[in-house]
Amino acid sequence: MPAREQRDPLAVARVIGDVLDPFTRSINLRVTYGGNREVTNGCEFKPSQIVNQPTVDVGGDDMRTLFTLVTIF
Repeated sequence: MPAREQRDPLAVARVIGDVLDPFTRSINLRVTYGGNREVTNGCEFKPSQIVNQPTVDVGGDDMRTLFTLVTIF
């Protein structure tokens, strides 16, 4: 096990367990602003950093599968 344990951000934020039942992630999801600033739990952005819409990369090869992304501010 690495020196610094890697935990799922949804578990750290208690979304899994309080809001959602535990599940196994089936695809990767990455959200970035400005092409290089990745959104993670506890990440703070200045208004000038989020003027433009984020880039959302959803993994998976099946283009027939649809997803809904919900953001909470």
